[in-house]
Order: sequence, then C-alpha cells, then structure tokens
Amino acid sequence: MAARAPSLPPDVGPNRVRSDQWHLATLNSGEANEISQGEGVTVAVPDTGVYPHPDLRANLLRGVDLTNEGGSNDGQSDRNSHGTGMAGLIAAHGQEGSRGARGIAPKAKVLPIISSTADNQSSPDNLGRAIDYAVSSGAGVISISSAGGSSPALRRAIRGAILANVVVVAAAGNRPADTEVGYPASEDGVLAVGGIDKSGTHAAVSVSGPEIDVVAPAVDIYSTSIDGKYRKGTGTSDATAIVAGAAALIRSKYPYLPAREVAHRLTATAVDKGPPGRDDEYGYGVIDLVAALTADVPPLGFESVSAPAGAGRTTTAGAQPDDESDSATARGLATLGVLVAAGVGWAVMARRRRRGDDPPPRISR
Repeated sequence: MAARAPSLPPDVGPNRVRSDQWHLATLNSGEANEISQGEGVTVAVPDTGVYPHPDLRANLLRGVDLTNEGGSNDGQSDRNSHGTGMAGLIAAHGQEGSRGARGIAPKAKVLPIISSTADNQSSPDNLGRAIDYAVSSGAGVISISSAGGSSPALRRAIRGAILANVVVVAAAGNRPADTEVGYPASEDGVLAVGGIDKSGTHAAVSVSGPEIDVVAPAVDIYSTSIDGKYRKGTGTSDATAIVAGAAALIRSKYPYLPAREVAHRLTATAVDKGPPGRDDEYGYGVIDLVAALTADVPPLGFESVSAPAGAGRTTTAGAQPDDESDSATARGLATLGVLVAAGVGWAVMARRRRRGDDPPPRISR
C-alpha cells in the first residue's frame, strides 16, 4: 500500500502539548507516577532512532545505528520522527511548569537503536540484531512498534530476550495494511498490544486476533518529534510504547519481579472491555496503571487476583478454558520447553516490516 503524505496539525508547542496528551488523563498517569516513575529501568526502542528532544534528552542513552545509512552512531538521530515519538510516549520528562510532552515513565531511560531506515522500513534480521543489542546492553523492557514478517534470526533474538528476563512489548499491527496480528506480537511470551480510541472502544485501525493481550490509547496520540517539534500519531505503535512505559513503571517498583510476572500484572489488572473475559479485540482489557502498581496479584499459577474495584476483572479458575487457566495472558508466557520446541520448522517470510502507525503522523511546525 502506498504511503500517504503526512499532514500538519495545528501549531502545537510545549505550552499546549501536555493538555493534548489525552491518554495521560485517561490512564490516570499522574496518580501512577506518585507511585513509580520508572527509575532504574532501561527501555530499548528499536526504531528509526531518537532525536534528543528537549522534553526527552535527559533520559536518552547512547545507542547504536544498525542501518549504515550515515546517521548518528549513537542512535540519537531520527530522519523520520517515528522513533522519537515512541520514545517520548515512554519516557519524556517534559519541561518546567508542566510544559512539554510527558511519558508514562518519565524517569526511565531510553536506549535508542536505529534498526529502520529513514523511510520506516526494516528487515526481520536487522530487528533481530537490534533485539540482541538491547539484551546485551541491559534493557529491562523492549518496545517494538512494528509488525510484519519474520526470520529465524529474529525469532531466535525474541526468544533469547524472553529467556533473558526482558519484557518484550510489540504492536499487533494496523488495518487495512495488516489483517492479522503480526510478528513479533504473535510470538508466545511477547506482550501483544492493540488499541482503543478516545471513547475507550476498539480503535478501527487496530488489528484483532487471539494473540492480543492488552490494549491502550492509539488514536490522536501526541508526543515528541524531530527538531524539537511534536507529532500526532494513530496506530498500535503508540499503544505499544504506552504499554512499554507501563512495564517500566512495574519493573521500577518491583525490581525483582520476573518479566512474565510483569506482563501478568498488566493483564490481570486490565479493565475488561467487550464480552466478559478475554476477547480478540481488547485482549484482557485496557491497561490500568495504578492497579498494576498496587493490586494484590498472586503469582502465575494461583487461582485468583485481588484488585481494587474497577481495576479489571478477577481471574479465577474456570473463568478461562482449561488450557489458559494458569495464566493471566491469552497465550501466557511460554515455558522453556515450548520455546525450544518452537525453534524449528518456521517458514521464513521475507516481506518488509511495517511500523504500527497508519496513517502517517502529523508533525507540528
């Protein structure tokens, strides 16, 4: 499908953008940040790079450029704006006086990895290299705002990250270009993210499927952009970055919690939407930042979870089919045996990967 040229939103500057970030109020991020701000957690962003925006640069680490396009060797450049937008949704710290964009985890660190070209294209193998770099660099969360084809190298990298106790969050994909949940969101052990709109209902752009774990805001999402500007994006890319920020909050508050339990907190406390229980549009529901940080959530394998009223459904034995009752996610996080067994027999899909933004974002001047 031919890309449509981005249009420009009304002029948005640091004095206004915070009020335009409707997802912050919807997710009650202010209250969540009184509990955790993501301190001590590094979130890797394999994408188009991250421009050192004033609202973000204090949380930006030195990364790497894997594309050989002559950009910044430390990952701190972006000729597209996609990666900068995702990083801002995760960890923008804003400016004094509540000015500028703010991320879900405003004290987390962002590891920028340029794995996509300036035209927002990436190969599965290149993404696999980015995942390996993130793991070797000590990232606790990897935010993958793309969906598409796979390769043996990418599958090995994703499974290696899961075995290394990294929370891997990935976009489900966007209609009409995508018709099913793409890779790596479709991989067991990866937290697959769909989207909702401003009314809290399923976003038309968001792909549905049995792999969906949770959903987050995905329509008209304001964040940081290149050259100190701001962008407004729509797609499961944005929802994925928001969920990655939520994972950083949990990892910061509970630093010894295994990655699979971090994902379990997000699914077990999600606000149920659609038909009762997990469904293909909403997964387990809309993430609830405060509940994920405060609810009494027994470890995986226990029969119930106690969450504050309105924080989401209670998981009980019998509430799901027998093959799902020991996990708060639709697919669970795979056991080592499943991970090893799944490593053979996969067909290689060579098509290019798509970012989880469709249509392209609008960038303010």
